[in-house]
Amino acid sequence: MLVGTVVGSVVSTRKSEKLIGNKFMVVELADRMGKGESQIVAIDNIGAGIGETVLVATGSAARVGAGQADAPIDAAIVGIIDDGSQWG
Repeated sequence: MLVGTVVGSVVSTRKSEKLIGNKFMVVELADRMGKGESQIVAIDNIGAGIGETVLVATGSAARVGAGQADAPIDAAIVGIIDDGSQWG
């Protein structure tokens, strides 16, 4: 899992049928988490808002975490961190 801060949203009117009805957020990854990437787009089924620190699952764990095992999902917000200011 990765830790990051939600910094924006993405609107896509044309997408895979399996992604219809989902919200997409831009997550700025914590410095120690990025592995060369600074931002990712993650599906958000839990209602994270801009400025919140979140847990992000990637790969097949993202699809399972989003409850969509057969959808084209690489990253999913799976938790909102209540106390994690050291990651920001």
